[in-house]
Amino acid sequence: MGMTMTQKILAKHAGLSSVKAGQLIEGKLDLVLGNDITTPVAITEFDKAGLTRIFDKEKIAIVLDHYTPCKDIKAAQLCAKARAFAKRFDLTHFYDVGQMGVEHALIPEKGLAAPGEAIVGADSHTCTYGALGAFSTGVGSTDMAAAMATGSLWFKVPQAIKVTLTGTPGTYVSGKDVVLHLIGEIGVDGALYQSLEFTGDGVAQLTMDDRFTIANMAIEAGAKNGIFPVDEQTRAYLKDKVDRPWEAVDADSDAVYTREVVIDLSALRPTVALPHLPSNTKTVDEVAGMEIQQVVIGSCTNGRLKDLAEAAGILKGKRVAPGVRCIVLPATQKIYLDAMARGYLETFITAGCAVSTPTCGPCLGGHMGVLADGERAVSTTNRNFVGRMGPVSSEIILASPAVAAASAVAGCLADPEKIVRGEQ
Repeated sequence: MGMTMTQKILAKHAGLSSVKAGQLIEGKLDLVLGNDITTPVAITEFDKAGLTRIFDKEKIAIVLDHYTPCKDIKAAQLCAKARAFAKRFDLTHFYDVGQMGVEHALIPEKGLAAPGEAIVGADSHTCTYGALGAFSTGVGSTDMAAAMATGSLWFKVPQAIKVTLTGTPGTYVSGKDVVLHLIGEIGVDGALYQSLEFTGDGVAQLTMDDRFTIANMAIEAGAKNGIFPVDEQTRAYLKDKVDRPWEAVDADSDAVYTREVVIDLSALRPTVALPHLPSNTKTVDEVAGMEIQQVVIGSCTNGRLKDLAEAAGILKGKRVAPGVRCIVLPATQKIYLDAMARGYLETFITAGCAVSTPTCGPCLGGHMGVLADGERAVSTTNRNFVGRMGPVSSEIILASPAVAAASAVAGCLADPEKIVRGEQ
């Protein structure tokens, strides 16, 4: 019986010739990741267990991104605890204010994820690195503590769903629209503890930023991970970032999947997820006109340079509608600088947006854009659960950067094509 991409990576890291779905294995890890919320909990468990050593100071990364720059005393104390731990063990990859970025944009940018690697992080969106052909998944803080000490964890080998992409996406259709369409089709538990494995000719039509967005939201379908094959785009992305040896894997021709989902990219329209689930999807044509009070463009899902370029292209020469707050958060310092060099930040500020230093901030209702009672936001983030960005009466509509920017201009949920043509 053949193996999927994920199964091949897990087999290699367990030192086995093959594995099968449902099998329990202990796999060695190439990277262990934590942030300012999850790492302090892991440190507490690490110390409580009497652990005094880490497995490799080069293979642990801590990124202070969720509540930073610190929003209050509690956030500051959490960050101080992470800083002390990083100093205690002389961690190579510790990223603080001024050097950090939103973790799942920063880790690939720094070359800390590569094809064929096994990566865990105490954050559910660690599945982002599957865009590079890695096995990456989120774990709890207790698991992070054990992983930092031992460099390995136990896994149950997942089954897989094959997602075959065909065609070429149209104007203003991006990776966000692809993954929202997929989640809308299979549901928030449609891939529960399974791997979403993307394949087909359509993969080549997606940029790396599109793939990062899609892999990032695999967890929103309940998946253990999402993973893409390695192609020329992947290799070009890695060229100046990763200098260590890596090995890509391909699924066997007789790999077993629980189901296949086929998506024709050319048939997709800009898609949004209405409150309060990522699976509550509609095309923007169906729901345009919904009143909004805030727009957020950024996060580990859509704060990359392509995302900012798409938003700036729509906002250029226009103004954010009265009564709407538009917040833009470049995902890393490098993206911030690149966006500045290309004039995107000037476009945003001239249009009436607030541009923030890199932070997760509003995505989790932390800071830099918390909603008030009854307010509604269009956001390029990944979750729109009840109370996610403010009180339980507030609402979040998940959308692409193009739809978010168009909505900021219109003052309501809007089709980017109509905004560009001046029809709305």
